[in-house]
Amino acid sequence: MRHISTTPFGRRAVDAGLLAHRQMAEMSTEGEAVDKYAVLSALTTARAAFRVSDRDLAVLSALVSFHQDRELSGEDLIVFPSNAALSARAHGMAESTLRRHLRALVMAGLILRHDSPNGKRYAARDRTGQLKIAFGFDLRPLVLRADEIFAAAQAAEEAAEALRRTRERAVLFLRDARKLIDYAQETLEGNFDALDDRARLLARALRRKLDHEELREIEGQAGALLDAANNLFSQKKTKEMNGKDINSERHIQYSTRFKKESEPSKKLEEADGNVPSPTPSGLEDTRMPLGLVLRAAPDIRDYARDGISDWHQLVQTAAFARGMLGISEDGWDEACRIMGEIPAAITVACILQRAEQIGKPGGYLRALSGKAAQAEFSVGPMVMALLRAENTRAT
Repeated sequence: MRHISTTPFGRRAVDAGLLAHRQMAEMSTEGEAVDKYAVLSALTTARAAFRVSDRDLAVLSALVSFHQDRELSGEDLIVFPSNAALSARAHGMAESTLRRHLRALVMAGLILRHDSPNGKRYAARDRTGQLKIAFGFDLRPLVLRADEIFAAAQAAEEAAEALRRTRERAVLFLRDARKLIDYAQETLEGNFDALDDRARLLARALRRKLDHEELREIEGQAGALLDAANNLFSQKKTKEMNGKDINSERHIQYSTRFKKESEPSKKLEEADGNVPSPTPSGLEDTRMPLGLVLRAAPDIRDYARDGISDWHQLVQTAAFARGMLGISEDGWDEACRIMGEIPAAITVACILQRAEQIGKPGGYLRALSGKAAQAEFSVGPMVMALLRAENTRAT
């Protein structure tokens, strides 16, 4: 049997990996062939199985390009480009970097190194020009291991597909759970912060790159969270929103507290229609005419039974419209307590005007109430912003 040297030239030492691949150098590829582009594509998919990087494969692709035929077949599969030529094919990769990636390909058993006596890469030809011997990199392992490479690529594709499906299920479970928790916060009584925190932690974990086992664990946790969210509605009776309840709500929503506050407003309006609005209860003095509010947020008029001619009717209409927006009674009461009833009604009217842009009106009102408690929110700028938007559209 003909011996082909695989021992490294120069300072490179023989190691266990090189000896393990030595037997491959003596194997024959006679009668075997493989499409070089197909095997490179399969290696790209299965690179983790062979412990090579995308940069390693870029160097391998450059090496394979020096083989002129599309098919890798026969015994003469040694390519012998110079470092300069190989660097040019690898898009200008530095020689020191090339050597590192070539060593990784040799250690992975994807190429064999056949060094000449002086370490140079070259080929010797006879008088007729036929190749007699070549020193360089042998591509025969790509032919010998083709079946292994294609099988690894198929396994990698199946694993990636299973990973995608597991992630999809986890995302869907979590999405449904978060929607139900948000709805529960708006419609049910109780504290759902623990469930909301679990959902946020799972969403944060899903942003990381996870292996299959980690994803399966998160999928299980997301499924359990969805079950817990579903149980909220099986254990508690949700508030019915039929027409009868809504109509009666307008009459019982407000007590004498508002009537006392609204009486001075009525007297002022009767005395002079141009007198600024009265100081609302709670956070601030709006000093804003009712007509200005209705011009900024005209959609609130559609929900009024007998029109809106005073602040009392605006508050009653806002109390009715908040149910249509999905704002809970607790959220509305909180806004009235912190802002005052008139500013809360103005805020609901403005939210109604921008309902298409606001995904969660109930949560938005709670957020504004929180800012109002810190003296960081007032209804004036909100009304003026709507007026400016309306003027912009008109022009």
